[in-house]
Amino acid sequence: MYFLLKKRDNSLNIFDILAKKKLIAFSDILTRVKTILNKDSITFKDSLFKICKLLKSESPSYDWVGFYFANHKEKVLILESYAGNPTDHIKIPFGKGICGQVAVSNKNFIVPNVCDQQNYISCNINVKSEVVVPIFLKGSNIGQIDVDSNSLNSFSERDVKLLESVCELISVKMKKSKITMYEFN
Repeated sequence: MYFLLKKRDNSLNIFDILAKKKLIAFSDILTRVKTILNKDSITFKDSLFKICKLLKSESPSYDWVGFYFANHKEKVLILESYAGNPTDHIKIPFGKGICGQVAVSNKNFIVPNVCDQQNYISCNINVKSEVVVPIFLKGSNIGQIDVDSNSLNSFSERDVKLLESVCELISVKMKKSKITMYEFN
């Protein structure tokens, strides 16, 4: 949420300008995500990779962006696409780490400082904060987007809203294209 401060003469101030730029960037990113998802010439998994690259390149604090999808039978999350440093965390058990907790809670999770979390799995020693947002399909938590930052307190409700919107677009694409989780597992 942005608070626009107006001067008595109704001229724009720096806070107005910054807020408007961020809202335009937010809208632009979502438009570009829609374009990626609507391309029939690439696979869904390639679309996810392009979305990871887009988010990482457009958001300076997004140092790693990835999509995990749930294998409910084995109760694990499986990394399907990411942009950033390679990780050993290809499979994460439900309940373990921030991602595993979101698989169980079905709720967004912002972590301002990963050192404050007892149930944190370190993917990279440089990571300082993290945000995870679930993807729902037909009311079920089928996966999530995970974003790491090498800076403390990198994520806000604005980031959550952006990521929720991205997850919703992915869910809509999966419904329209009849993509099932079984295609991932």
